[in-house]
Amino acid sequence: MIQAIGLTSDPRKDLPPAVDDVSFEARAGRVTALLGGPGAGKTTVLRLMLELQRGRGVTYFRGRPLHRIAHPSREVGVLLGDVPGHPARTVRGHLRMLCAAAGVPARRADEVLEVVGLVSLRDERLSTLSRGMDRRLGLACALLTDPHTLVLDDPTSGLSTREKRWMHGMLRAHVAHGGTVLLTTPDPKEAARTADQVVTLERGRVVADQEAADFARTRLRPRVAVRTPHAPRLATLLTKEARATHRSVEVVRESGNRLSVYGSTCADVGETAFRNGIPVHQLADEVGDMGPRASATADRSADEARADVAPQRKAAVSRPEGSREQAATRARSGGPTRTTDAGTATSSATESATSSTASTPVRKRRQRSVTAPGTEARTPQARSGDRQRTEPEAEASDTTPLRRAADAPSAELDALPELPPPISVRPAPSPLRPLRYELRRAAGVGTGFVTCGAVLLVSAVTAVLLARVGHTPRPRLMAGWPQQLPLPPAALGAGLLGALAFGDEFRHPALAADRGTVPRRLGLLAAKLLVTTATALLLAVLTLGCDIEMLYLVYGRELAEVPSDWLSLTASWFGLMVGCAWAGVLAAGLFRSTTAGLAAVVAVPVAVVPVVQKIVEGPSVRTAAGFPLRIRELLLNQWPFGGERYVEAAARLIAQPVGGALTLSLAALLGAFFFTTLRGKVR
Repeated sequence: MIQAIGLTSDPRKDLPPAVDDVSFEARAGRVTALLGGPGAGKTTVLRLMLELQRGRGVTYFRGRPLHRIAHPSREVGVLLGDVPGHPARTVRGHLRMLCAAAGVPARRADEVLEVVGLVSLRDERLSTLSRGMDRRLGLACALLTDPHTLVLDDPTSGLSTREKRWMHGMLRAHVAHGGTVLLTTPDPKEAARTADQVVTLERGRVVADQEAADFARTRLRPRVAVRTPHAPRLATLLTKEARATHRSVEVVRESGNRLSVYGSTCADVGETAFRNGIPVHQLADEVGDMGPRASATADRSADEARADVAPQRKAAVSRPEGSREQAATRARSGGPTRTTDAGTATSSATESATSSTASTPVRKRRQRSVTAPGTEARTPQARSGDRQRTEPEAEASDTTPLRRAADAPSAELDALPELPPPISVRPAPSPLRPLRYELRRAAGVGTGFVTCGAVLLVSAVTAVLLARVGHTPRPRLMAGWPQQLPLPPAALGAGLLGALAFGDEFRHPALAADRGTVPRRLGLLAAKLLVTTATALLLAVLTLGCDIEMLYLVYGRELAEVPSDWLSLTASWFGLMVGCAWAGVLAAGLFRSTTAGLAAVVAVPVAVVPVVQKIVEGPSVRTAAGFPLRIRELLLNQWPFGGERYVEAAARLIAQPVGGALTLSLAALLGAFFFTTLRGKVR
């Protein structure tokens, strides 16, 4: 069950808030639709509910706000917009990565793909999927952890009629097992046809909260709105005239002195009132598709709307299409006075419920059969609240497009689509398996492999050209590091790989099914730092090996000889590579951009190193002369197995301008990252 209370977005400048004091309930076992046109605030409501946008109000998912749920993806499955994922990732690889984040076995991806009918497309890239297949994949991501609640933003947008039926069948199967579905749609006909409850929004406010039957009766049928102080008398006269002329007219008493006349025209109603001396204060044609302004009943409160007696529904079995559509529409209207084509009047919808009914058993357990793509899934007859559909007799000439839109699908109902089998997920922050998630994320696209290949090629060519020009120290020659560049190509490549670790997350958020953004959790950060460290070290070794091999092949053994102080040089080289990779990770995670991460790496030798050199070389009263010697004396007798050599190498690395600047940058970025993470948790 979802309880949204007082949702209000923050206003921007002088504009009013996009959502203002929105409150509603979406009960379990029911499909609830948020209806509204463009700019009504549907998506903003969902983002406020999921805590993706700042504002006021609170939303409870089965009694708990989202930030109090240990594993949000276990409780709520989300589909906002297109499927968030890297375009070059495969369908199966994307789901397996989410499996690692959710802590479920990798085979769960194959089970969900089988259910949504994407088994044949599991090796396709996300960028090649059609709109319908993208919607199927989005539903697969939402169902991956077997959530209780589904929150979907216009899930049938751009789909064909066949795909829409399949999607509605999947949602109906979910609620048939006790789940909750909340979706948005701009189409009132679709809302009346597929939902059990319709919440209408206009300009960020709730203007109606109705049962689907009441919504179809008041908003989808053309009517004549009449306001007169003699409403009961006029209703009786209209009913008698319709019975006498054998016309199908329905008169509904609304609040106050208002009447809604269905099946008639303004001219007929006006003539009847004029002949009988009844003053009329309002007489207008209204259509529910025009929105809440078209009906004064939209101003009723949600409590009053829910207090109305919802008409019972039953599905027609053997009637012709036009007759069945009219019957279902009239059954939803539930008006107190109804004149049929045969000239017989009834006083309520329950009296006409004695006509033919059809019963479809509700599925009691999950089945393991597969729903093929394009299967026409129909809405089950047995819905929450034991509502049924009635079929009174109707006239074939009374079939209008709006009435057809309000009808339910055909009565010949197919079996409900299958859902994935239930699973058990232990409550814990996402991602549950950060290292496995990060490995699948990094290896799922070819960007890292292409970057490493380009770095090795550029570094080898640069080393050969530097050797040809001459006057380049051997350590720089082996690293392919010209004097004119602030960093070698390998270090820039390591920084780019580190920046991509977080930058791609924000550009193509893989964890959007959880909270919509990449959570800054320490476990995820540690996994990214560990993977980028291994990648940077591997790139450093490969760069040295390729450069030395190229120098040997082109110029012989002389330039390929290893220097005598190779240990300290190797430590410095490894430290530079790892430091650049870490700087890219932290800066991209802090500024949410790959470009910012790479800029932070380049800024170390360009901006930070000169500042450090100026501070060190500036005039001071006391200097740190002889500091390395005193460190060696201090650590000589305290480190067994020659450990003081490694400490001395690390001190030398930090004492270098680039090493010191890189250390300061990493410390600043790490502190800022922790500060923003803790501040987000406090909020």
